[in-house]
Amino acid sequence: MSRVQLALNVDDLEASIAFYSKLFNAQPHKVKPGYANFAIVEPPLKLVLIENPGQGGSVNHLGVEVESSDQVHAEIARLSGAGLFTAEEIGQTCCFATQDKVWVSGPAGERWEVYTVLADSPTFGAEPTGDTCCGQQVTEGSVCCS
Repeated sequence: MSRVQLALNVDDLEASIAFYSKLFNAQPHKVKPGYANFAIVEPPLKLVLIENPGQGGSVNHLGVEVESSDQVHAEIARLSGAGLFTAEEIGQTCCFATQDKVWVSGPAGERWEVYTVLADSPTFGAEPTGDTCCGQQVTEGSVCCS
């Protein structure tokens, strides 16, 4: 099963959790400091909330969650073959999960990921230097997906 992911920036994580719990009649799948996600069955949706004060109400990134690394690698080949620039993150931790993923940017700069979760992580993500996270170059001290 695949499902669309919508990652939103929110000003107030607790208020947003309360709102989306009521909207989708579901409780969060995961809640961590500054982060929550919902695994909505109907409609199939992975809703991610990232506390990012001053940016509330904006899209952080979009995605498609797939079941396996094989599907991620198939998308890497397909998207590259279609002439789209891809940024790959294999076995990296982001959003409290170790994941394999590929990133592409839409014509207006919107970021899309195709990913699979390999394992949960107790941390939001490493603070890599000179690497990518959420399809963007990060530097020391920066936070993934912010």
